[in-house]
Amino acid sequence: MKDVVETTPAVLILLGPPGAGKGTQARMLEEKFGLVQLSTGDLLRAAVAAGTEAGQRAKAVMEAGGLVSDDIVIAILRDRMAEPDCAGGVILDGFPRTTVQAAALDELLASNGQRIDAAISLEVEDAAMVTRISGRYTCGSCGEGYHDTFKQPEQSGMCDKCGGTEFKRRADDNAETVASRLAAYHAQTAPLIAYYDEQGVLQRIDAMGGIEEIAQGLATIVQGAMGQVR
Repeated sequence: MKDVVETTPAVLILLGPPGAGKGTQARMLEEKFGLVQLSTGDLLRAAVAAGTEAGQRAKAVMEAGGLVSDDIVIAILRDRMAEPDCAGGVILDGFPRTTVQAAALDELLASNGQRIDAAISLEVEDAAMVTRISGRYTCGSCGEGYHDTFKQPEQSGMCDKCGGTEFKRRADDNAETVASRLAAYHAQTAPLIAYYDEQGVLQRIDAMGGIEEIAQGLATIVQGAMGQVR
């Protein structure tokens, strides 16, 4: 009789500044590998809508105009990762943002016998971010992302994914706000690169190429990381 090897779901993180393509690449990895993309913003909205205990706490904070604490975000993440569809692994997009959050995430994973399998840094040039960010827009129906230069719908004015015809742009996706957002990233989130490098799970990828080229590089990294899952 062969020994039964128990495995735990892969946990992957995408790191990178605004405009690096984290959301687009996370969705592609989700489809290719059966991972579940966990975006902090989406998790918060879903928890509030579902009326979970953590969601109710988050709602109270947001209605009061405050920032949702790390403890609440971790509680929401814990609840979401316990759901059956996460059994194949998850890819975190937008969390953690600071080393304090990273440490809290490590504690959460350790309590479940898990750890970060790969933290992938999408590396870009700051100067290129203005063009990338100012050209972004999304489908108003399904949220699929597009870009004026790099990724337009196959049929003009119609979403490739759902056929929607309404598109929207974020109000802060303009040149005036890019500098401050990049400064915030470098001050708060970039130290995560050193944090995960020290843990031996950091992977770097040049994210200045085309979407498909970046996706191929990411797929190779993810395959290697998932192959090492316990």
